[in-house]
Amino acid sequence: MTFPSGIARTIKRLTAVAAVAALALPAPPAVAVEPMPTSTDACQLSALGRTGLRAADPSVIRVGGTYISAQVGGGGLQVRQASSPDGLAAATPRLVWRDTANLGSVWAPEIVRDSGRYYIYFTAGNDAEHRMYAISSTSPDAGYTREVELALPGDRWAIDGVPVTFNGQRYFIWSGWECTTNVEQNLYIARMSDPLTPVGNRYVISQPREPWERVVGNPYINEAPEVIKDPNGQLHVTYSANGSWSEQYCVADLRLRAGGDPTYVWDWYKSNGCLFGSNRATMMSGWDPTLYVNGPGHHTFVLLDGDIATSPPAGPKFPMMYHAVAKGTPYHWDNRYWYTGSFVWWGNTTYRRANVPGPTSDTGWSLKFFE
Repeated sequence: MTFPSGIARTIKRLTAVAAVAALALPAPPAVAVEPMPTSTDACQLSALGRTGLRAADPSVIRVGGTYISAQVGGGGLQVRQASSPDGLAAATPRLVWRDTANLGSVWAPEIVRDSGRYYIYFTAGNDAEHRMYAISSTSPDAGYTREVELALPGDRWAIDGVPVTFNGQRYFIWSGWECTTNVEQNLYIARMSDPLTPVGNRYVISQPREPWERVVGNPYINEAPEVIKDPNGQLHVTYSANGSWSEQYCVADLRLRAGGDPTYVWDWYKSNGCLFGSNRATMMSGWDPTLYVNGPGHHTFVLLDGDIATSPPAGPKFPMMYHAVAKGTPYHWDNRYWYTGSFVWWGNTTYRRANVPGPTSDTGWSLKFFE
């Protein structure tokens, strides 16, 4: 653009003044900018927390300074021991039980220590015949008894069982069918008189009826219950929702109201979305999806002896392990690894529900999970 000569001279003078003023001013402070990760960095981030164990359904407890895990492998059940959760992958597996009775598919062992004795609860069977079994020993990696089937009330398909003692009463919680067909998997609870003996009836405590639990169906899923006690002393049952064959798999929470009865379904309040998952649309408000993994699911809180009496206090992060598939990897059961992660208690969290005979909301502790 061409300006008249007078205007052009004025523009030159103003430009010169501005240049001098700029030289007289101090330089702005340098701003530290974190570089974007290179492709190599991104690959490292995608494996954050991933162990070398290409497996599902982790179960890990701590006994003193030793971490003990149970998993399916070697034609039965294997136990590993290490000085840290990360070290379990390199530890030598010891075969502690073999399926000599040809029970069928073996899934999701859960190891605990009760009165100085180790118990491993697991699922075995084919199709509709899956039932819960247990073995026990005074040693974590040898000398286990022959399997014993738990006589769970109803004698229905049952998987992913976990024991818990709460307010002096033993219970057993598992995922199962209401009848004899695979319509949906519910969470059930029954009282126990000892680590191997259920007594009384079974009671449903959760059904996959929320929209965020029904993104993936055929069947709809509530499974993989894990137990922990919050800083207020209330019992929590975290569990996995949506099909494990989909990256919509996620972890949600049931919180028993203060003074509630664990066998009464309306005393349980459910998180209003996933607390640990990879899809924002199904996350509870205020909870973010994962950055590095897809479909985080079946998990373990790594408690001392596997006992909720040793649940952590509010404040610091506490270790946990879970299985998931790394982002950028095809989502498939064969691509699941054990991951180390952590969690913290998250207070003043309200869970809401509708069309119930009691209060429609309950405020208390929830959990936040970290990769």
